[in-house]
Amino acid sequence: MKAAESLSANQVNVTTTEEFQIEGITTGCILRYFETLNAGDFQATAGLFADDGVMYPPFESGIVGSDAIAAYLQQEAQGIKAYPRQGIVETLEDNLIKVQVTGKAQTPWCGVNVLWLFILNQQQQIIDAKIKLLASPQELLSLRPQK
Repeated sequence: MKAAESLSANQVNVTTTEEFQIEGITTGCILRYFETLNAGDFQATAGLFADDGVMYPPFESGIVGSDAIAAYLQQEAQGIKAYPRQGIVETLEDNLIKVQVTGKAQTPWCGVNVLWLFILNQQQQIIDAKIKLLASPQELLSLRPQK
């Protein structure tokens, strides 16, 4: 990675995008979502959402708006790494784009299979992101954070 550090900002983005080759996905917004999330750049992750975009994390109700999403990620996503594997892109009515990505999320204390469901608007902004844990009910109960 030392060679990438001396490149321009655009070239570094291209280098990190190549790290996130997701089978079936070429949508830059989605690739950037995983890049920024894994880099801990939660402001940039939240910036991929439309102004009224909503994130539905596991065990939570919808979080609306990029500021609220950034604050949530800063508090709850520290140390989490996403490992997207493959995805499907589908065009919906009103030129919306549905993107489904499957993979794994690794927290400091466990790993779990995940389904990410994104809806993008015509400007390639995320208007809806649902993160679903693919685990048994017993596994999900053991993952729920204690409040």
